[in-house]
Amino acid sequence: MKKLLMISALFTFSTLISCGNSGGGIDAEDASETSTEAVDAVEITQASTHVDLQNKGIGPIKNLELSSSIDQAMADAGKAIYDRNCLACHKPTERFIGPPPQGILERRSPEWVMNMILNPEGMVKEDPLARALLIEFNGSPMANQNLTEEEARQVLEYFRTL
Repeated sequence: MKKLLMISALFTFSTLISCGNSGGGIDAEDASETSTEAVDAVEITQASTHVDLQNKGIGPIKNLELSSSIDQAMADAGKAIYDRNCLACHKPTERFIGPPPQGILERRSPEWVMNMILNPEGMVKEDPLARALLIEFNGSPMANQNLTEEEARQVLEYFRTL
């Protein structure tokens, strides 16, 4: 029964993804056109393991200073948001439909992470690393969850606890 339910869910999800390109994301043709420049920008390493702490990404967050200590209340709120909005595609510690957030702040700037959460469409269009991630993860674009900056910051604080 579980197997049948899983197959049914996967079929439904793949149907929605294949039929759901409303122009907000990037289609396969665009992804193939950007693959060369994305690979050039990220060099030979996989985008998910490439380290770039200088890139702040494209979006509203221009500068973000993190304190040395974790705000546990903020992290708890972020975990609740993550569990509700992100867990369908991102497992905390392993690859899934999207990359795992564990250790993300060792590879990306806090601004980049926040901008990816808040502006995934703009990031894929203008940020070479985001485009390379799209290609690495089989063209599955990150869905815009329409979080507020405060909610995205809470999710970022949760990422610090992983």
